[in-house]
Amino acid sequence: MDRVSALDEPLKTSLGPATAKVMAENLDLRTVGDLLHHYPRRYEERGQLTRLADLPLEEHVTVVAQVADSRVLKFNGGRGQRLEITITDGSGRLQLVFFGRGIHKPHKDLPPGSRAMFAGKVSMFNRKLQLAHPTYERLDADDGEGAVSAFAGKLIPIYPACKGLESWKIAKAVDAVLPQAREALDPLPPALREGRGLVPLPEALLKIHRPGSKADIEDARQRLKWDEAFVLQVALARRRYADRKLPAVARRAAPGGLLDAFDARLPFTLTEGQQKVSAEIFGDLATEHPMHRLLQGEVGSGKTLVALRAMLAVVDAGGQAAMLAPTEVLAQQHHRSIVEMMGDLAEGGMLGGAEQSTKVVPLTGSMGAAARRQALLDLVTGEAGIVIGTHALIEDKVQFHDLGLVVVDEQHRFGVEQRDALRGKGKQPPHLLVMTATPIPRTVAMTVFGDLETSVLDQLPAGRSPIATHVVPAADKPHFLARAWERVREEVEGGHQAYVVCPRIGDSLDETAEPKKKSPEDEAEKRPPLAVLEVAEQLAAGPLKGLRVEVLHGRMAPDDKDTVMRRFAAGEVDVLVATTVIEVGVNVPNATAMVIMDADRFGVSQLHQLRGRVGRGSAPGLCLLVTEMPEASPARARLGAVAATLDGFELSRIDLEQRREGDVLGQAQSGVRSSLKVLAVIDDEEVIAAAREEAVAVVTADPELERLPELRTALDALLDKDREQYLDKG
Repeated sequence: MDRVSALDEPLKTSLGPATAKVMAENLDLRTVGDLLHHYPRRYEERGQLTRLADLPLEEHVTVVAQVADSRVLKFNGGRGQRLEITITDGSGRLQLVFFGRGIHKPHKDLPPGSRAMFAGKVSMFNRKLQLAHPTYERLDADDGEGAVSAFAGKLIPIYPACKGLESWKIAKAVDAVLPQAREALDPLPPALREGRGLVPLPEALLKIHRPGSKADIEDARQRLKWDEAFVLQVALARRRYADRKLPAVARRAAPGGLLDAFDARLPFTLTEGQQKVSAEIFGDLATEHPMHRLLQGEVGSGKTLVALRAMLAVVDAGGQAAMLAPTEVLAQQHHRSIVEMMGDLAEGGMLGGAEQSTKVVPLTGSMGAAARRQALLDLVTGEAGIVIGTHALIEDKVQFHDLGLVVVDEQHRFGVEQRDALRGKGKQPPHLLVMTATPIPRTVAMTVFGDLETSVLDQLPAGRSPIATHVVPAADKPHFLARAWERVREEVEGGHQAYVVCPRIGDSLDETAEPKKKSPEDEAEKRPPLAVLEVAEQLAAGPLKGLRVEVLHGRMAPDDKDTVMRRFAAGEVDVLVATTVIEVGVNVPNATAMVIMDADRFGVSQLHQLRGRVGRGSAPGLCLLVTEMPEASPARARLGAVAATLDGFELSRIDLEQRREGDVLGQAQSGVRSSLKVLAVIDDEEVIAAAREEAVAVVTADPELERLPELRTALDALLDKDREQYLDKG
């Protein structure tokens, strides 16, 4: 018999087809196991028994009392009715009220003289204390004190519910399947469970759903957190183990080659961090299994330089390197800055090219046919050692002579399937370097990017300037906004340039696909977000009149975008009014000021990324966050946090705490499961780190988990076919 049949049983067998259908459609619960892993969100306490004379206002209480009288009253011209019941316990009196259709059952259940337990929240109406729609349980004459304290002290589980299936109905369904929890297979190796003092899985499931005390809940949560962390870390550890078994060509930089020639020309010394990370990367490239490394670097920490040196080492070793960027603007920017950094070393095969040089070609969707044909030819012959492009690199017709390294910039914008398609273009799996400027807390890196080794660049290169950030409350203090435009003028008059960022483009095809939810307490939410085209027009005619103001957004033709960026980089544009198209990789050292309009519409990490576009030269940077949100709003608190620190890792923690965990660990990013149920990646850092260590030990000792069939089964459940493939491609 199949060992997991009890938990694999379809819910319709236990609960009936109607309930099972609602659960499947609304909560994605299909089997007994799914329902047992649908944990309560919180628990309500009826509270200890309270004397009516001592009732605290606005608190949940449980009282035992006798019904003194009961009457139905009409109101609203006879259209509405309410039931008022007065109860007494000898120390005082209290009124219970029920409205509408909810009056019939209590009217019948609670005649004068009957005794019952009542639980609810104490409120005040007409200067009298009352309980509105309390829950109650009749007490028969022979019910003793035991029944009373059992009712009062009980923890009531509150489940994540949906339309047509309230929490109490889910609780009833859980009661029906809870006996089967005893047959749950325990994925944790016994030695690990006992060593960590964790309760067995069946006991944890019983305690999370029907706790006898708060200690039961804590026991269950600790155990279930370990399940989630450990099974996920085993999946990632097996992925890393399998990667180490793949063959790859070792790529060692040749002495006296391109890399040495490039290093000799650098006008500055590499930071300690850049040297350390480069050494890690070169160590990986020299092995005969593919590198899988995540390079995290603060905005402006010099990640591109580190990646370029890795690419040059691969070219020295006879291979080719491809850099993948999420947007055309960024691909062109990378191409320009790499060619500038390399000088004549990027002119391989051209007149005037240096002796050790290679060709650096761009490849984007908008290239002309002739340029594209030449680029494809340079790749297939090996003439081009480095190619920088967008998704266009993944097309079938793109062939490489010998692809040795893939560098992916801003991985979170790039599908795993796309990365996989590019890696498939090597004769053997190429080495992979993933870069991100979004700082990722250590636990998220271990959970979301757990199949990659991680390097962190947290030093800024010498010569980078500090950025001052201020919140500009446009609604409370309009003169602050006027002053912001004066500051932009002052920067331009001092020979510098500025960005103005808006959430929307503002043309007829605008981003109506992303309607903002209206928030009744926030007036600013009621108008559409500010738009590039409108703001640029207002600034050019008003506060920035006489300055050279231009626009940049994602819907412009690629050539037009490139022209605007080139002109801005060349200092021919004073103020660039743009969408977040400038968020990543745009490098104009002369730009010193940035004004972000409707800053509350952006996430914390996004604001940090945008801010990183200024202060890239020797002059200090200034970032102004303009908002109409009221001072006490959460949005203002978020902006205050961004203004208070330049530490991206600190901000990423704040960002994560404010977003739902599922968004961070959604399948789009982790490829493993849509969300974690009890594990919180920020709070449970110790559990995740310990689970990773245990997982590595288990996988090293038994890669196929032959001695741990229960863990293998849990892994199969976690990684269904699609997810397994997704993780394989990671």
